[in-house]
Amino acid sequence: MKAKLLLKGRALRVAAFATLFMASAAQAAEALTIDVHRSASCGCCKKWIKHLEANGFKVNDHVESNMSAVKQRLGVAPRLASCHTAVINGKFVEGHVPAAQILELNKHPDLAGIAVPGMPAGSPGMEAGGRQDAYQVIGLTKTGTDQTIAEYPAN
Repeated sequence: MKAKLLLKGRALRVAAFATLFMASAAQAAEALTIDVHRSASCGCCKKWIKHLEANGFKVNDHVESNMSAVKQRLGVAPRLASCHTAVINGKFVEGHVPAAQILELNKHPDLAGIAVPGMPAGSPGMEAGGRQDAYQVIGLTKTGTDQTIAEYPAN
């Protein structure tokens, strides 16, 4: 009888774990959906979208006629601007941010968003000729200050 109760308890724990795992997997898949806003003529934006998709993101691609208005609406500071702007879980992602930093964005609840200002050679979507300029991923806090999230060296 005791062995039967132990097996029943173990089965319940396994079922509970499986339920939690499935719920976590569903939430993770949901978290990987990103909305990208770009102009129709931008080729590097399309390459960045391919980078995101190759790293597990589901991309909702929005072609915009006024990117300045999109950036302003989302709170992207002009000093952080680049060619495209994305939104994930209510936070902006500006420019050629690597997927690794986007995946870690939830670890930074104090941030309004992250950015790779400009269009540095060698960043995702800007790979051409094997050159990589040094660049940083900058986080913008909700209070308006910048902090370095990641650094990528030149090659």
